Amino acid sequence: MEDEEAAAVLRTVGRQIKMWREAAGLTQPELGDAIGYGGEMVSSVERARRIPKPDFLDKTDEVLGAGGKISAMKRDVEEARYPKKVRDLAKLEDEAVELGAYANHNMHGLLQTPEYAQALFAMRRPAYPEDEIERQVAARIARQRVFERVPLPLLTFVQEEVTLRRPIGGRMVLRQQLEHLLEIGELRHVSIQVMPTDRDDHAGMGGPFRLLKLRDGKTLGHSEAQLHSRVISDPKDVQILEMRYGMIRAQALTPRESLTFIEKVLEWET
Repeated sequence: MEDEEAAAVLRTVGRQIKMWREAAGLTQPELGDAIGYGGEMVSSVERARRIPKPDFLDKTDEVLGAGGKISAMKRDVEEARYPKKVRDLAKLEDEAVELGAYANHNMHGLLQTPEYAQALFAMRRPAYPEDEIERQVAARIARQRVFERVPLPLLTFVQEEVTLRRPIGGRMVLRQQLEHLLEIGELRHVSIQVMPTDRDDHAGMGGPFRLLKLRDGKTLGHSEAQLHSRVISDPKDVQILEMRYGMIRAQALTPRESLTFIEKVLEWET
């Protein structure tokens, strides 16, 4: 486990399952047979070596007669599956009343379909094992709850034109991704803009970043590099990012022009 916070959650869950199992007079193999997962899986969960799926917790709760106490831990366990940096970023996004993001290599994570995200993580080098790809994709898609949060935050995105054309995952995956962009772009609290490749003046040449305006009035920046991501809190640095983002939005196509542009790219992909 990569961080102590997630490890503590899994240890707590493991101890609870063990306590309920022993109170029911069952061995690990017996519980495993009863829930259809096997004794080895039960042992691994109790020792916090494996992350149980929601179905595992629900069946264990039912068999042990825990009255919903084990099932109630599903959300905490699900979040423990996600990498710490993703959990930290999701917390900031949950606190944001306004979020702006500029993306230049691929679709921004909050805009990605599961298939597109799967393709991105599958091409990572060094290669991820299948379970890690599944974990990363689940974490990315879970962050998209920000679109449905109440009250609705203001969400703005600027995508480089190349991200609309690069066939990540193949033509069908790209087509589905573009269709998804059009759907998201019609939401009243979402604005998607395209930065055309032929722009000769571009304020975003320093790379991708995002801005988050929080409920307490504070604004933070966030940037990602090859191996690291960081939160930018220094007011002077944040001010620079705000100026750049304002310029990027002014240089890009308007939201309506951008949706029309995406529609034309989608027609070309047909």
